[in-house]
Amino acid sequence: MLKKLTFFLFLVNYQATAQVLWQVKDARINFKIKNFGSYVNGSLNGLEAKIYFSPENLSQSNIEASVKAETINTGNKTRDKHLRKDDYLDVIKFPLLRMKSTRIIKEDKDLFLGYFELTIRNKTQAVQMPFRFVSNGNEATFSGSFSINRRDFGVGGKSWVLGDEVIVNVEVKAQK
Repeated sequence: MLKKLTFFLFLVNYQATAQVLWQVKDARINFKIKNFGSYVNGSLNGLEAKIYFSPENLSQSNIEASVKAETINTGNKTRDKHLRKDDYLDVIKFPLLRMKSTRIIKEDKDLFLGYFELTIRNKTQAVQMPFRFVSNGNEATFSGSFSINRRDFGVGGKSWVLGDEVIVNVEVKAQK
């Protein structure tokens, strides 16, 4: 009887801390950057991700995501074509933008801070992204924002008309 009780308690504890795999249903990646003093907005589409996330077990949580660089869209076809060339994203040589978590900590009820490695043009930089995780049964929304310096990734060179700071907003709707 004691063995059965011990096994049952093990299963209950395991299920409480087991990681949940969240499948992406819909994702929005939007960004903005100053160009000639005004903000230009854009987006990237087709996010693919492996999201193992449980607020009760953050030490085992892990998020890996990528998006095709060629999906960049600013609403201006001429600009988008230029952004895909080798002096910007170089989508032929570097087809993916990747992000991988290294640590996630809880800040508040549904607010977390993710430490990520972001790779653009084969250059990797550490970024921090505060994000909200709101769960409703088998569905959840992850939403957060971070900023980077485009020059840290070798994007756009030393342009005097293009700002250095890129503000990125991410929203992912997922299901178990």
